[in-house]
Amino acid sequence: MSHPHKIGYARVSTSGQNLDSQLDDLKKAGCSKIFADRISGVKESRPEWNQLLEYLRHGDTLVITELSRMSRSLMHLLQTVKILEERGIHLQSLRENINTSTATGRAFISIMGAINQMERELKAERAAAGRAAAKARGRTGGRPKTDRTKLEQARILYENSNQTAAEICKAIGIGRRTFFSYLAEVRSPEKTP
Repeated sequence: MSHPHKIGYARVSTSGQNLDSQLDDLKKAGCSKIFADRISGVKESRPEWNQLLEYLRHGDTLVITELSRMSRSLMHLLQTVKILEERGIHLQSLRENINTSTATGRAFISIMGAINQMERELKAERAAAGRAAAKARGRTGGRPKTDRTKLEQARILYENSNQTAAEICKAIGIGRRTFFSYLAEVRSPEKTP
């Protein structure tokens, strides 16, 4: 069985950034192989990252210069760490001095996870409190209802002029979907015998 390796990952997100300093740091840290992505354009595809995940083996250590090189968000970072952990792969971040092969490194990641969970719960509580307060003041969520007189004006214009629904809705300041829903509602009693 082959012995565990340190495998590096480097990433730059703009053409102005240079990979060299990351590559130097990863070599100094003892990486036997390094994968590097240059992200360009709007779509973030990371072919080297995907190859790296296939390459890593149980017992290996993934080395990055800083956590932001590996993930887009705390949530993504925690998901990635969990996946690596399940595969028996350690994570080492040089700048933050984190190494999940140590008790301190694992504790740090756990604390980050707890903070992230707490933040999600606080957001949910704040949203629920906001909804309850609005309800107590007699308001429900969602968009305000469109004034029926505006809808009626639009209907009269629509039926008695050669303007399109889009033109009328734009002029009166109402949504086309709302207008057509109103039209269907107004016209439906006429069709029933």
